[in-house]
Amino acid sequence: NIVEKTAEKVFIPLTVGGGIRTVENIRDLLKAGADKVSINTAGILNEKLIADSAQKFGSQCIVAAVDVKKQNDNWKVFSHGGTINTGIDALKWMKKLQKLGAGEILLTSMDKDGTKSGFDLKLLKLSTNSLDIPVIASGGVGNLKHFRDGVIQGGASALLAASVFHFGEFSISEVKQYLSKENIEVRL
Repeated sequence: NIVEKTAEKVFIPLTVGGGIRTVENIRDLLKAGADKVSINTAGILNEKLIADSAQKFGSQCIVAAVDVKKQNDNWKVFSHGGTINTGIDALKWMKKLQKLGAGEILLTSMDKDGTKSGFDLKLLKLSTNSLDIPVIASGGVGNLKHFRDGVIQGGASALLAASVFHFGEFSISEVKQYLSKENIEVRL
């Protein structure tokens, strides 16, 4: 019901995540107006969900969300909202998600999330260099330059930020204008 009401009011691509556990859940969300779904923990617990949903609805509908924390010198995948260390190597997991049919990766650095210190550019660059599908950078934006760095240094295809928008530090329009001035292609 919330997805239907949102889809009626917004005219931008709508991605819905949280609580998705079955292909039927995905079908219902797409029928309600979602353009894409974001799957994280359910995909870790059931890899077949990624493959089956990509086959049924197309890879363009399936965003694999990956929450990552650095453990020693490696990045590990965390599930359940970043609370449980799965022990899975993040780069290997993202490659597997691509092979299973995910159309995009939503990569969140849990170490950077909420810090406003910028994206984890090393993790981001390793990911974008290793994958053939778009990577959405998430976690750490605190200023306009961080958005630019995510694209230019990290190679991100898209950028996610929350608190800087929620608390009115920047508007989406300001960020797009800044990126355009930095010669990064955006829809104004």
